[in-house]
Amino acid sequence: MIDQTRNTNGCRAALGVSAVFLALQGVSVSAETVYPVEMTAADLTGKLFEHPDTIASSEGGNDTLDITSLKSSDGKFASGLYKSGAVRAEINEPYGVDEFMYFLEGGVTLTSSDGTVTEITAGEGLTIPKEWTGVWDTQGYRKIWVIYSADGSGL
Repeated sequence: MIDQTRNTNGCRAALGVSAVFLALQGVSVSAETVYPVEMTAADLTGKLFEHPDTIASSEGGNDTLDITSLKSSDGKFASGLYKSGAVRAEINEPYGVDEFMYFLEGGVTLTSSDGTVTEITAGEGLTIPKEWTGVWDTQGYRKIWVIYSADGSGL
């Protein structure tokens, strides 16, 4: 998660990437102030993955990068940036979270359990309901993600 701190009231204050850079340069940034979390054009091309909070993983030959830009103070909403290589996954259990995705690069083909095919490419968005099941197939992509989970799981 990108630089969140707790203020004296125990609330999360999101310190955006810009605020963090200011703090690193010696400019005072109050933990009492809540800042929007910006993802710049450069961040979205992949620069954001250089942040130390990025989670890199490799499973079955698929390399991924994931960074949470914001997690809400109630722990039910989060957003971030994700990059994946080629993968085909059968989602036999419900997806588990409501997720909006905006594809910056690549795309995905989703085949719902009833056989309906949805193809999404760069420049398009998609919302998957938590109850969705089917097949996720991609040659790779980079996306902005926004997730809501009533119980906070899956964030």
